[in-house]
Amino acid sequence: MQALEQMSRLLLFDIDCTLIDTGGAGMAALKEAARELFGADGPELDLAGSTDSGIVMGMLEHFQSDLSHDAFYQVYLAKLGPNLAAFKGRVLPGVEELLSDLEEREAPLGLLTGNIVGGAKAKIDHYGLAGYFPMDVGAYGDDHHDRNRLGPVALARASAEYDRTFHAENTVVIGDTPKDIACGKAMGAMTLAVATGGFSVDDLAAYGADVVVTDLTCPEVREILVQ
Repeated sequence: MQALEQMSRLLLFDIDCTLIDTGGAGMAALKEAARELFGADGPELDLAGSTDSGIVMGMLEHFQSDLSHDAFYQVYLAKLGPNLAAFKGRVLPGVEELLSDLEEREAPLGLLTGNIVGGAKAKIDHYGLAGYFPMDVGAYGDDHHDRNRLGPVALARASAEYDRTFHAENTVVIGDTPKDIACGKAMGAMTLAVATGGFSVDDLAAYGADVVVTDLTCPEVREILVQ
């Protein structure tokens, strides 16, 4: 039974400041899109764990615009690629080694991110991580503006993709913000928080993460994820 549970464990990764640091490319693309569409940057943005659809919803309210989300996304995605190329970003420590180990063990992986699916694909493509994550698995910022509603979407898609039933209790959510922790808890999953973003180990522990590490090179990560 234990072996079956380990084989069936689903690992859902956040992207920004968990797998990669774009150096600000995403923020720049959002602001450039706002300037092109509305003539100004718009409200101050808090991207830490937020969904793109929630961010765009706030922008449209700020500018009192009836523009569709899809129309904004189209302009944003056109800005994102050039910004990813121009900004000095990086894959975060331990990520490639960990994903390679997980791939070798055929661990079921997915993305659980506030990025819209197009933005998620652009980022993981740019940083060479696309081969690890089937885009049909996971949940994205265009699935719902409330990040806490994304967990069940990710479970359903993973179950369909891998042709097995995944349950929250055999799922680990890996992220760097309190909103990642809250999302994992909302779905009933284990949460592994990594202090590679704007929150410290102490901050993340205070928000109730099950495990907190400084980065993905820590031995505890493999003890939990690499079965």
